[in-house]
Amino acid sequence: MKWSVCFGVAAALFGIYYLQILMTVTLSSILAKLRAASVLGVCMLTTTVTLDFYRKDIDDTKFYTLRSKIYQYIANNALALVGQYQLWKMARRSKDIKAVQNEILLQRLQRNKDTEYGAKYRFSEIKTREDFVKSHPLTRINHYEDYIKRMMSGEENILTSSPPIIFAVTSGTSGKSSILPMIKEQRLLFFLQGVAIAYTSMVKTFSGTNSLKKSLKLFYTPKLRESPSGIPIGPNSSSPSNSKSLLSLYSTPSVGYEILSEPEALYVHLLFALRDRNIGIIEANFSSIVYNSLQALECHWENLVDDIEKGHINTSLNIDDSIRTELEKSLKPDKKRADEIRASFKDGRISLVKRLWPNCNVVLGTDTGTFALQGDMLRETFCKGVPLYSPLYAASEGLLGVNIWPLERPSHYLMAQQSMFYEFIPVEKSGENQPETYFMDQVEKGCVYELVITTASGLMRYRFGDVVKVVDFYNQCPVIEFMYRQGQLLNVRGEKTSEVAFFRALSESVAHWSGSKLVDYCCAESVLMEVEEDPKDKESYVPFYHVFVELELEMEDFVLSDDQKDFVDESLCKQSYVYQSFRKKGSIRPMRIHMVSPGTFQELRDFTIATTSASSNQYKAPRVLKRKDALEMVMKNVVK
Repeated sequence: MKWSVCFGVAAALFGIYYLQILMTVTLSSILAKLRAASVLGVCMLTTTVTLDFYRKDIDDTKFYTLRSKIYQYIANNALALVGQYQLWKMARRSKDIKAVQNEILLQRLQRNKDTEYGAKYRFSEIKTREDFVKSHPLTRINHYEDYIKRMMSGEENILTSSPPIIFAVTSGTSGKSSILPMIKEQRLLFFLQGVAIAYTSMVKTFSGTNSLKKSLKLFYTPKLRESPSGIPIGPNSSSPSNSKSLLSLYSTPSVGYEILSEPEALYVHLLFALRDRNIGIIEANFSSIVYNSLQALECHWENLVDDIEKGHINTSLNIDDSIRTELEKSLKPDKKRADEIRASFKDGRISLVKRLWPNCNVVLGTDTGTFALQGDMLRETFCKGVPLYSPLYAASEGLLGVNIWPLERPSHYLMAQQSMFYEFIPVEKSGENQPETYFMDQVEKGCVYELVITTASGLMRYRFGDVVKVVDFYNQCPVIEFMYRQGQLLNVRGEKTSEVAFFRALSESVAHWSGSKLVDYCCAESVLMEVEEDPKDKESYVPFYHVFVELELEMEDFVLSDDQKDFVDESLCKQSYVYQSFRKKGSIRPMRIHMVSPGTFQELRDFTIATTSASSNQYKAPRVLKRKDALEMVMKNVVK
């Protein structure tokens, strides 16, 4: 019996007893029976909750204490109740999206009218969304850089009346990283309209997730710095440092999240997850993190199994002695589990997750856009037999959408109406400086738009680079599919080849490369690469695309033929009429396909994290390289 049904039965019985009270005559007897009813109600409620608690699929207590289980039970049910309420509110508000969006916009303008920025743009005089569009231009990050620098130095009342709680550093996937202020309201909205609703949607779809099983949470403690005013500067994505109240829900002991080096931290995450065959959820910000982590498991499983069998942590790992001591207190030799894990690896990577953790109900991680490739690879290999769910569409700027349809593919997101004020630029007009925009109640199904957002932290009519497609409506609220980042376009002649179009062409081509499977890829425009021109080459000035592919090969001596390489170019011509026209005119030369050595994209990830402000939790594989040093690193790994 589900807990909600139990509560319903208890409430009904209590109601019957209460009706019996009303049939009595004397005041004293009524008071006495009310006291008795209160005691009975408390007892019945306590009994109902206790029965529901023990009906859950409870894990082996040798790993987790009763106290931690009670905490998890309370956290799960509280989050589910909050999520149900927020989902109901979102559904109700989606019936009049124009009014909701107007309310959000005018509230924020009113709240910030007395800031320096609000006074400059006369927020107090704006009464409608049309006024807002007329009085404030579309903006990009350079519009705010001086204001943000002043906020970082400690000046108040600049962009917002509320002080920032963190200066969020973007991942820099499509170019240079940016720094954005974030106020407390954004974090609360993210939890209420994002996390809580996604949790409720997950529990409704995958009933086994409403249990007391631990989750393997793959995230890392970022290295934060401070602004001159003492406010943290760093990634805004989910991390142990901003999820401290939830760490007891995960398989890794909380002290394990104090390990700052990723290789050691990942080893510890995998070790403590492997020892528990009852893991219920595997979770990370992105599907690429899950895939890379399972690849690491595939490489190090023998050492991990040895540690489980002996009850210690590999001495070669560079872990602080105090942390190691605390972690090893939670480990005890377990030969039975070690043998079970060894048997699981005999059948390779296909469905490995299901063999290692038979009760794993779902894998959480974004699987759209640049993560689509890893999402598909997880479904076909490690996670075959376990559903993947991409719960949220978010950015450093805040929450953008929540996926309330966990089983649909590709993943679709209901726009978070109260998180942002949205405008939409038809993608064909994205090249204009100040194009006409549409509001949420004006967009059309099937159309592709560049998103424009006005955030709680003072970014007004901000073009942050995401392109989405409206695939449906939930009442009046658009349901969107993330398409690509504008900075990830290939654009050597103004052709603007999108990540989506190129990936389709590459996928179609790889399907014809028998004996190989695509592991990862990226591209670069020829103008980024400095090469010595051949004076005899009359077309040396004509630009083209460099394409780097990492393949999983059935034969070591596999070589791509010229015809196989040409197939990618031909396929892209079919995908993009504009690219085809430039190719026919000779304005763009045929692309060059380069095979790179295994592990190249893991090396690119490590290189990017080491040389930029990107963190492990927010890294997004660049599909179009924009940095010469990154391109040089990849070029060194070209093998064919």
